[in-house]
Amino acid sequence: MRIFLLALISLMTARAAEPIKVACVGDSITQGSGAQKGKSYPAQLQGLLGEGYQVGNFGVSGRTLLKKGDFPYWKEKKYQDALAMEPAIVVIMLGTNDTKPQNWKFEAEFDADYRELVKSFQSLKSKPKVFVCRPVPVPGKGNYGINEENIQKEIPRVDALAKELGCGVIDMHAALEKSPELLPDRVHPNTAGAGEMAKAAAKAIAGK
Repeated sequence: MRIFLLALISLMTARAAEPIKVACVGDSITQGSGAQKGKSYPAQLQGLLGEGYQVGNFGVSGRTLLKKGDFPYWKEKKYQDALAMEPAIVVIMLGTNDTKPQNWKFEAEFDADYRELVKSFQSLKSKPKVFVCRPVPVPGKGNYGINEENIQKEIPRVDALAKELGCGVIDMHAALEKSPELLPDRVHPNTAGAGEMAKAAAKAIAGK
């Protein structure tokens, strides 16, 4: 009996020590383009949250939320990997590449595609808390066809979906809108910019 109790206590201790899994879903901004190697916002988020968390970076450069976009995130192995992680927390930041003219022509499907993406995570056995992000700002005339005009059209839609689906909102736009110098190519945050994003995410996730 004593051996059984010790084994049970050991198992419970091991489970208690398991880190909280966080899946960061997104495009090149999540992947870390523009920041120093190893300094993407998910990497810096890991540092802020500490050993009690396990942050996974599932960002893929150039990908869209829209299924009919030029490079849909839906088709990526990283999306399947994020689902397979069975995370406790999901942070979704897509929409930047959707502002490009060739993608925005399908904007009528933005809400439905976003809703489906969120629900694909909410339906996991791990029942994660999902956070959706207001995309980072696009200073001036933007770049690569990415533009602030369409970002501004996306933000109220993201907010409405969050309310509808019970998601948290992380305002990455506000985190950087007063510091355009942190987006030197007018799209991708540099290392310091990624750090500001990480702070916004950490505050939403853990109050840190």
